[in-house]
Amino acid sequence: MSERRIAWLFVTLLTVQLVLLASRAPAPAHASGESLLAATGLRLVAPLGRLVGAVGDGLGSVRAGIRLRRTLLEENRVLHQEVERLRLERVRLGGLEREVEHLAEALAEVRQRPGELRPAQVVYLDQKSWLQTMVIYSGKSAEEDQPVLTSTGLVGRVVKVVGPYARVEMLSHPDAGVGAMLESSRRQGVVRGAGGGRLELDYISRQTEVALGERVLTAGIDGVYPAGILIGTVASVVPGDELSHHIEVAPAVDFPALRQVFLLDRPGFPDELRPAGEAP
Repeated sequence: MSERRIAWLFVTLLTVQLVLLASRAPAPAHASGESLLAATGLRLVAPLGRLVGAVGDGLGSVRAGIRLRRTLLEENRVLHQEVERLRLERVRLGGLEREVEHLAEALAEVRQRPGELRPAQVVYLDQKSWLQTMVIYSGKSAEEDQPVLTSTGLVGRVVKVVGPYARVEMLSHPDAGVGAMLESSRRQGVVRGAGGGRLELDYISRQTEVALGERVLTAGIDGVYPAGILIGTVASVVPGDELSHHIEVAPAVDFPALRQVFLLDRPGFPDELRPAGEAP
């Protein structure tokens, strides 16, 4: 029922009550009790009054329900915002947790490696050349041929230095090469870049048993990289020429995901001891 109809009911009820009051004027002395008109009016109006009161109470309950619904909707909206904020906070904390794990792994790597490791930030990763080079910032000057690695394995070597910046030739570069050995048999060969983040291990005799998943480490025989750094694992082995296997190596380092690396500070190989005409 609308408010206008309720108002009309109140007006009608008020009019009837005024009529009743007028009918209750003092009667002649010989007349006793209420008048017939007053009694009849009360009987007719009383149910109407109760009806109007019930309608008013119902309208009040509806209004209270509407206010409660609005309050609940507002509280629900606030709770949704809080849940969303907590989700974002969980994502942020998850990222921080991963950063802490990476730093912990790097710290463990620092303790295991000979020489001193200096952190450096990757500021440019050459994706266009299929991950052959990158530029790092170390805060102070690096040295050419300085090994670059991460907590998971070998990245490459410094080939050019400009102030606190350095260009790094990654292992996946076609011109890159590193003396390597199979962990189980200790057979030595050379890992070369095959482009696109792939590596190949050459000069492993066909008489050597090579298992898929076998670790490939630096051999420490090239005058650049110390021995024992993980390069990757054997991904496939197929016959090459008559003397050696053709071995593909899955890099231990996720080259496209590089963000932080380490420079290995250690005495370099003296150029005076290199054979004449051999490049570093």
